[in-house]
Amino acid sequence: MEKDIIIFDGECNLCNGVVGWLLKFAPEDLFQFVAFQSSYGQQLLTKYGYPTERLDTVILIDDNGVKTHSDGFLRIVSKIPKWKRVAALLGFIPRLIRDFIYKTASKNRVKWFGQSRSCTIDFR
Repeated sequence: MEKDIIIFDGECNLCNGVVGWLLKFAPEDLFQFVAFQSSYGQQLLTKYGYPTERLDTVILIDDNGVKTHSDGFLRIVSKIPKWKRVAALLGFIPRLIRDFIYKTASKNRVKWFGQSRSCTIDFR
């Protein structure tokens, strides 16, 4: 795999904000960002057995497989050199607690942060 793939909701303002943050801090050759609404995103969701009508988690696909929810997010953050220690520290929080926080934010993300009609990320 050339780059790790991150599948995200391209219409979610929170998701777009996180992708914008990753574009700022992650090495340029590390991630390929794919909105789940895109045809490639739909193909990947089908290939890995995820629903195609909505996305409730970020999905990381790398050489070690597929990660979602807080495990996926921490794995993504751990790949960024300046943030590796933060991810390691957050990894000490039990998954049950991390996933509760992650799922609560995911469930309320549109209410809290709004939604766009299309992906607002400029990948240039």
